Amino acid sequence: MMSSTNEEDPFLQVQQDVLSQLQTTRPLFTSYLRIRSLSSSSTTISPELSSARTDLENALLSLSEDLADLVGSVQAVESNPSHFGLTAAEVTRRKRLVQEVGNEIEDMREEISKTTAASNSLPDPSSFAMEGEGEGGRGEDYAAQFEQEQQVMMMREQDQHLDGVFQTVGNLRRQADSMGRELEEQREMLEVVDGLADRVGGRLQTGMDKMKYVLRKNEDRWSSCCIGVLILVLIILLVILLIL
Repeated sequence: MMSSTNEEDPFLQVQQDVLSQLQTTRPLFTSYLRIRSLSSSSTTISPELSSARTDLENALLSLSEDLADLVGSVQAVESNPSHFGLTAAEVTRRKRLVQEVGNEIEDMREEISKTTAASNSLPDPSSFAMEGEGEGGRGEDYAAQFEQEQQVMMMREQDQHLDGVFQTVGNLRRQADSMGRELEEQREMLEVVDGLADRVGGRLQTGMDKMKYVLRKNEDRWSSCCIGVLILVLIILLVILLIL
């Protein structure tokens, strides 16, 4: 469970901003991959893909700036956590959070750089131009070269798509890890609640036992009174019988 820290801790405030921006950036990244896959057959970058990439780059830039603040905060408290009222476990949690967010940002940037590299690696169409219509054999060579270049491009694009799938799977795995940590924290909270419920139940049971004891004592007192009255009545009857 996350250790108790001061509510005014600047790390926690920036952490909330970073996680919020990350939740906003992930849909942009998914949308960017979708648009890129739809326009993969085109030899030019579509305006929609360019706009999606710009939005994603701006989001990553803002996210990187806030992440840099988190990194600086972790480095500041890492040498002496107790001086800042932190435990070693909390410092480890913060370092792990910064590393995971940094890796996810780096993965997104790599996907953007792949698209840029692919657009710059397209062959020059003029290289396939035929110099003479009468040279049939040479024209066939150019056509074969063009076909070969097209196949290489298609294989390269398929590799990029596979890389995108792997990156998406990696993102899902990191999200699953985050969900697992949250579930672990909730489990610990439930254990605390169960402990409190057990203590309250024990106190209630003790109170009920005391109440039963008091009721039993009261019942015994009334029974003794009834027996005494009955004995007195029997004595009176015996005296009356003897007199008569």
